Amino acid sequence: MRGFSKAIIAGNVTRDPDMRTTGSGSQVCSFAVAVNRSFRDSSGNQQDQVSYIDCVAWGKSAEIICQYVHKGSPLLVSGRLEQRSWEDKTSGQKRSRTEIVIEDFSFIGNSGNASNYTPPSKGAKSDVGDDLGGEIVPDDVPDDQINLDEIPF
Repeated sequence: MRGFSKAIIAGNVTRDPDMRTTGSGSQVCSFAVAVNRSFRDSSGNQQDQVSYIDCVAWGKSAEIICQYVHKGSPLLVSGRLEQRSWEDKTSGQKRSRTEIVIEDFSFIGNSGNASNYTPPSKGAKSDVGDDLGGEIVPDDVPDDQINLDEIPF
């Protein structure tokens, strides 16, 4: 049987995305998303829990995320779970990390101080996150100055 791995999360980005270029020239962007959860404990008290989920985007998705996403930006991502393992060079200890390798993403709101971008209302199409409404247009650009053929995604 083949396995299946899919994760979908929505939350706020915890730090500005970090863009790197691999030795082969591929763009890779890494960041984390804070996902908040509220629940009632066995005593009936309201409890809040935050999970910090590491995310990695490659190629054009990495470029778009690094351009438009900042610390505090609300973001919805979906992708596969992947675990990396390595040996820490300073301590010699084995380390591992499970992260979401992003396949689709969507900008899900405007937090004011984090991102000046919101989805357009004109139905522009994107090959990144189409299922999730992944189109973006700057708020400060009048509609008549936007040429949809020049948008790279």
